[in-house]
Amino acid sequence: MPDPLPTRPARPANDAGLPLTGPDLTSDRLHALVLKSLDDDQAQDVISIPLAGKSSIADHIVIASGRSSRQVASMAQKLAERVKESTGRPVRIEGLPVADWVLIDAGDVVVHIFRPEVRSFYNLERMWGFTDAPLAAGEA
Repeated sequence: MPDPLPTRPARPANDAGLPLTGPDLTSDRLHALVLKSLDDDQAQDVISIPLAGKSSIADHIVIASGRSSRQVASMAQKLAERVKESTGRPVRIEGLPVADWVLIDAGDVVVHIFRPEVRSFYNLERMWGFTDAPLAAGEA
């Protein structure tokens, strides 16, 4: 009798056995992918706020700034492409036409990319209680 549940082909894994890509990408690996993408695109003042166990909307919120609307839009588009390439899932993007504040919903990680003036006006860090939030890894 054939097995009723088809087996999935094995995905490439790291030394710990975690998938490197695909829909099983862990929240922490997705978070690392987001931070690397923003760093590669020269995002400024990157802050990561951990939400795991505090909120059901996501495990992490990442807030970053771009120098101009053009850079904000470019970073958001590249990030969305990288997440889709790694997870196989499309992400939702809001605010791209104006690109003063772009929100990227990647599931377990929500990313806000602002122009500096807009970021200081909305001050999301304070809203989440992270006025002295440490900069994300790799940022100084």
